[in-house]
Amino acid sequence: MRYAAFLALLLATPAAAQDRMTVMLDWFVNPDHGPLIIAQEKGYFAAQGLEVDLIAPADPADPPKMAAAGRADLAISYQPQLHLQVAEGLPLARVGTLVATPLNCLLVLADGPVQDLADLRGRKVGFSIAGVEEALLSAMLRPAGLGFDDIERVNVNWSLSPALMSGQVDAVIGAFRNFELNQMEIEGVKGRCFYPEEEGVPAYDELIYVANPALADRDRIARFLAATEQAVQYIINHPVESWEVFAATSAELDDDLNARAWADTLPRFALRPAALDHARYARFEAFLAEAGLIPQVRPVSELAFDPGAR
Repeated sequence: MRYAAFLALLLATPAAAQDRMTVMLDWFVNPDHGPLIIAQEKGYFAAQGLEVDLIAPADPADPPKMAAAGRADLAISYQPQLHLQVAEGLPLARVGTLVATPLNCLLVLADGPVQDLADLRGRKVGFSIAGVEEALLSAMLRPAGLGFDDIERVNVNWSLSPALMSGQVDAVIGAFRNFELNQMEIEGVKGRCFYPEEEGVPAYDELIYVANPALADRDRIARFLAATEQAVQYIINHPVESWEVFAATSAELDDDLNARAWADTLPRFALRPAALDHARYARFEAFLAEAGLIPQVRPVSELAFDPGAR
């Protein structure tokens, strides 16, 4: 019996070790991160041989820098920011997409004085991040015959909807249509969005996965994206059940705002997170160059790649 047991131990196949990955989120966990949480909770990462650590940053500006320095395998960032950071010399590339449509919008009060973009003349517009948001705003103002000389820009830090509701500003750029609109409605104030992609700004991916291309483990990243793709399919097929799985991970997530944001974000998740739209990145690179925010147009190969492509 002892010999048989010993032989069984020798013949037993050891459990495969999981490959560990560190993913820096762009912000605290929220419905924008739905596919990652679902992939974690439903075991899709584990099925791909991955143990994934999802880490919320102390400073939202840190994740791309940590990925560039090799202190994280992946970071969630924003396509517009990627173009600027690569132009500044940060070793980064887009390796996948999380949210495949813009979420940013120019937010105003629904019953306020701004009913058309031309109504912004002589009014205050709040913003949080200089650079990209100002480029978006400039492009949106142009068809209305306005420029920065026609408005007053006010840095409201991250206090976007409060600044608008309090009358500190007449509009804010940088509000997320899936959050700020719902937040205002919950507080009894109806807002309205002007959408950049409908007002002269090229469409872009809002949330993307970035990595240092020289350090990126393409095989692990490809498996990570396969797991998140499976999670998106589950979310699309089971919107209520997936929300329940997501909300059950933290009491802080199970509230009216996140439930509304979940429903609004669901159709915007990338169905093919690894797929790269070269033309989209080329158009936005040209847009930023024309706006004077980057010194030259780089080829898409210096900005992004599909980790599964050979």
